[in-house]
Amino acid sequence: MRFSELLIKKRDGARLTRDEISYIVNAYTKGEIPDYQMSAFLMAVYFKGMDKEETVNLTKAMAESGDTLDLSGIKGVKIDKHSTGGIGDKTTLIIGPILASLGIPVAKMSGRGLGFTGGTIDKLESIDGFDTSIPEERFIDNINRIGIALSGQTKNLAPADKKIYALRDVTGTVENLSLIASSIMSKKLAANADGICLDVTYGSGAFMKTKEDAKKLAEAMTDIGRMAGKRVVALITDMNEPLGHMVGNNLEVIEAVKVLKGEAEERLLDVCLSLAGAMIYLSGRLGDYERLTDEVLEKGKDMALGQIKNGEAYKKFIEFVNAQGGDTELITNPDKFKKAKLKLPVVAKEQGYLVSRDASLVGEAVLYLGGGRENIGDSIKPEVGVELLMKSGDKVAIGETYAFIYADDEISGDNAIKCVEAAYEISAKLPTIESSVYAFVE
Repeated sequence: MRFSELLIKKRDGARLTRDEISYIVNAYTKGEIPDYQMSAFLMAVYFKGMDKEETVNLTKAMAESGDTLDLSGIKGVKIDKHSTGGIGDKTTLIIGPILASLGIPVAKMSGRGLGFTGGTIDKLESIDGFDTSIPEERFIDNINRIGIALSGQTKNLAPADKKIYALRDVTGTVENLSLIASSIMSKKLAANADGICLDVTYGSGAFMKTKEDAKKLAEAMTDIGRMAGKRVVALITDMNEPLGHMVGNNLEVIEAVKVLKGEAEERLLDVCLSLAGAMIYLSGRLGDYERLTDEVLEKGKDMALGQIKNGEAYKKFIEFVNAQGGDTELITNPDKFKKAKLKLPVVAKEQGYLVSRDASLVGEAVLYLGGGRENIGDSIKPEVGVELLMKSGDKVAIGETYAFIYADDEISGDNAIKCVEAAYEISAKLPTIESSVYAFVE
């Protein structure tokens, strides 16, 4: 095959075959196609698009470009979860122990955060001693023994995606539905779970800004999963405001522990229970249902909530931390976590109702404080972050503190205060509060 001919074919809006797509992905991964030609191809896809079959073939080719996980040694139905990202998203820390306490195996490979979206690995590594690079044998053994293990992405999963995404990032071709969906799902297919639950976020703190765009992405990814022979459910969740009260690595672990002990902010709990309920459905534990309905999801949510109320999910989290070398005393007594040097109040300058205007600015505040990365190799400060004492719709008085900034120096703290002030406005009118879970797609 000649790549230049395939490039012209896609430029003119023609459909590429499976073999042609496979050739493009493999040749680029091996360095046989230069960046300038691949950039032109990505731009052609951006403008001309790909149909469902092309998107599935692209996803499969990227998934097969490197290693795949062998989960055959794990007993039971393995369900994976992926979020498209957001501010204060600590759902994996909560959902994992819930599922494991029900006997549903949780085999999770996660990444580090880049930008203001914190990675699950970073959050867990804020627990002293927690080892996220356990060998594969121990990873499998932990799952079979206690039901859960989580590690960094040590295998070379979907290397084509890493290379293509880096090029998309600098060529203005990120915002294409087929390219986004194939990027996410290639890693999920390479991880070889039996079922996949997707948390597709929308709003000012998410990649997809509208419900409509989030639904299109959810539909594209569930189509890929179905055509690849996987059971996939996608929930569309609101990220117009940070999820929960805490944003920052060890702050989010502390909040996750509170949720598992039954002390949860309403929106965070609803998203966690909804995702857990969908995953329980995918595992078959709710019965032999052909489709996820509202009634079935409620059954799953009730089962998940029961594991919080009876204390089993909290006990499983302690067991999980202990199994990977973490200091469990930090979990039973979160006050022992390392603290930032400064605790600075964010004070209302007028009275009215708090309204979330731009959730991403809370993430920017954490980045200013040193709790996020601008480059993949940057070190981070686990102790810094933002605590939101109030949420959209709460009434505030002049001089009342509605957030705290945890900082290690005054300059970063002042910048973070400005970010949080800009993230919220105070209105005389009570705002409309969106439902935390908008819809689900299967």
